[in-house]
Amino acid sequence: MTFPELKIIDPILKALVTKEYEEPTPIQLEAIPLLLEGNDILGSAQTGTGKTAAFAIPILQNLYLQKQIEKSPRIIKALVLAPTRELALQIHDNFKEYGRNLDLRTAVIYGGVNQARQVAQLNQGVDILIATPGRLLDLIQQKKLTLANIAYFVLDEADRMLDMGFIKDVHKIVAMIPTKRQTMLFSATMPNAILNLANEILNQPKRVQVASESATIDKIEQAVYFVDVKRKTDFLIKLLKNPEMKSVLVFSRTKHGANKIVKNLLLAGIQALAIHGNKSQGARQEALFQFKAKKLRVLVATDIAARGIDIDELSHVINYDLPEVPETYIHRMGRTGRAGLGGDAISFCSHDEVKFLQDIERHIKMVIPVKTDPTHSANYGNSSIQTKASASLKSSESTSYQKKIAYPGKKKNYKKPEPKFYSKYDNKNKNLNK
Repeated sequence: MTFPELKIIDPILKALVTKEYEEPTPIQLEAIPLLLEGNDILGSAQTGTGKTAAFAIPILQNLYLQKQIEKSPRIIKALVLAPTRELALQIHDNFKEYGRNLDLRTAVIYGGVNQARQVAQLNQGVDILIATPGRLLDLIQQKKLTLANIAYFVLDEADRMLDMGFIKDVHKIVAMIPTKRQTMLFSATMPNAILNLANEILNQPKRVQVASESATIDKIEQAVYFVDVKRKTDFLIKLLKNPEMKSVLVFSRTKHGANKIVKNLLLAGIQALAIHGNKSQGARQEALFQFKAKKLRVLVATDIAARGIDIDELSHVINYDLPEVPETYIHRMGRTGRAGLGGDAISFCSHDEVKFLQDIERHIKMVIPVKTDPTHSANYGNSSIQTKASASLKSSESTSYQKKIAYPGKKKNYKKPEPKFYSKYDNKNKNLNK
């Protein structure tokens, strides 16, 4: 099916041609007709599936057609709530691009910057507002805007809202919006707290679920290296010498860790920048701009900051630190393999992270291939863990059976083999990893 067959109006179709959109993605195929009919939606979609267009196009079309009839003043009729500044800016850019041929005005507000420019834009009149929860509530309290006329409400990345502690703010915002509205809730995962929220704010929603985790995983080449903590940076520098790593996103668990990684890369002559919550908005936007424009090859990020990164041709994701939550691994991998393309996801696993690796493999129901560095005498690979985990693939009939085989519990006389790690002492003691 094509975009014209989805009954999208000509001004938006022309904008899609400009962006070289050839055919709808699965979530666009499912969501756009439902939203044009006025349904509420509960959507599950991994990153890079075209989710923003799935809700932006119907909102733009409905608002445009209503304006042709009502000739109403420019007041906020649509609200999109996003968890991070980067994601809010990304959504704002997409709305502007899809609506470039429409007489609709879009604005974005977020914290961390002076509010004067944002308030001035609101005073000029806005049809569509994209906002982060904190700044939105702050400006409402100052009586700089009202949500009394909202007809379309989007809660994007709801699971990340939950992770960041924004759910109470979301409830406050929802209470200020008219009950007669069209609501769209999108979340990559559906924990009970999100399902409860969906039951509260959605009215007889249609369920849209596309791009399963397995589909995302299948497009991406995965690998894990067992690396001692003190050797991770050296090994990262070694990997980055590969010219095939054209665009690399490195994940750090902490802000301090991200800064330290960048410092060491710069000392090694590798240009890199970090984005995280402690960076100013200007610094974060500049880093993202350089990375998207391919003026910067390596970007180091924390999970929250990376949610706003939208790059179709990201060649590699490197988990410098393995995530403690298995679902986060999927989100990180989803930064590459976007728009139907492939990519590579490389993970470093230290002694303290073996449990995280096992949890991830349970979650994705597959064994991540263990690789070794062929240029080094040491063997970082842990063949015993790989062999043990690979047993889970022998049966696909029962998840519990897979878990039992792949990661057996403690048994009498059972001794778990220790993985072999790449250590800085390898050259001094060749027997260390034997």
